[in-house]
Amino acid sequence: MTGPLRATRALVRLAAIRSNVQVVRRALAPPTRLWAVVKANAYGHGAVPVAMAALEAGADALAVALPEEGWELRRAGVGSRILVLGPILPEQAVSVVSADLDAIVFSPAVIAALARAGSNAGRPVRVHLKVDTGMGRVGARPEDVAALAERIAAEPALRWAGLMTHLADADHDEREWTRGQYQQLLAVVEALRRRGWSPPVHAANSAGALRFPGLQADGVRVGLALYGVAPWAGAPALEPALGLQSVVTMVKGVPAGFRVGYGHTYETPGPLTIATVAAGYADGVRRGLSNRGAAIVGGRRVPIVGRVSMDQLTLGVPPDVPVHVGDPVVLLGREGALEVSAQDWAAWLDTVPYEVLCGIAARVPRLYTPAGDASGRTTGLARPQM
Repeated sequence: MTGPLRATRALVRLAAIRSNVQVVRRALAPPTRLWAVVKANAYGHGAVPVAMAALEAGADALAVALPEEGWELRRAGVGSRILVLGPILPEQAVSVVSADLDAIVFSPAVIAALARAGSNAGRPVRVHLKVDTGMGRVGARPEDVAALAERIAAEPALRWAGLMTHLADADHDEREWTRGQYQQLLAVVEALRRRGWSPPVHAANSAGALRFPGLQADGVRVGLALYGVAPWAGAPALEPALGLQSVVTMVKGVPAGFRVGYGHTYETPGPLTIATVAAGYADGVRRGLSNRGAAIVGGRRVPIVGRVSMDQLTLGVPPDVPVHVGDPVVLLGREGALEVSAQDWAAWLDTVPYEVLCGIAARVPRLYTPAGDASGRTTGLARPQM
């Protein structure tokens, strides 16, 4: 049985996704390949609709974090190349090969497992050798790359599709560290070329691709910019693609000295209207926004007062602002000249916009609209993804 759609919903503008892909595409020097990163359910926006929109707009291929995410796209009919950015275990090799996914490698065990799986399936497996040039997570040290390259070259079932690294601080670094990482990668490239190997090279994320054009190499892997969040203060103009909206469920006028919410962490300084909203931390409106965040209601940006609860939060609305049960509340997004952005949430929460967007809970339905603003003040909302 299908009930009525929840009052709290995320509204995703696929037109913004397409526009952002085109902004990035224009910044790339041909024939640089654009990998659209749609991991983590496309940063909370919905992997399948976003992947299709990105490919339609000019992305060359997709990237995910997990083989399971690649399988989701394949089941939806996505036929482009899909790179699994996260490390895979040897026992996941068959899954990678069965879905025709590109994989990163940095260990002999995974190289061997992918070669066996590819040989058994009668299908070549595209692998990207990852080099750790200073991120410190996964990847081979530069001095180990030549031996791993020999192993790849010795396996008939493997196709060496890329040499890659990941930039640790391209969004903040003033050049020295980021360029140092890239110089390390270029030294590896040169050493491999002397041995007769010239795989395509990719290193840049959103900030790297847009802020350091010389680092674009043969491909870039763009995530945050795809969703309309500037990867650094001087980035090209991008369109935020996601709005989070709810509704007012109760309105009450209260006097000065009225205490609100769990723990009574907020006391009204004067007469105030308390508007209760049908969203809470189980929806991704983090508890850390208590007495710190803001939302838009009644044409005003007003504070979140009291503690955010699991399923509800409360706003402190000035008495002269008309607000009624059923009024829309913009938690993330725009209404006219007003905006509450993912960057705002990140500042209030002392985190990054990535975590804000990925944190919108699965129980919040995603609605897709090809036009209109991200606050959800549009017509023709369509395609809920539950």
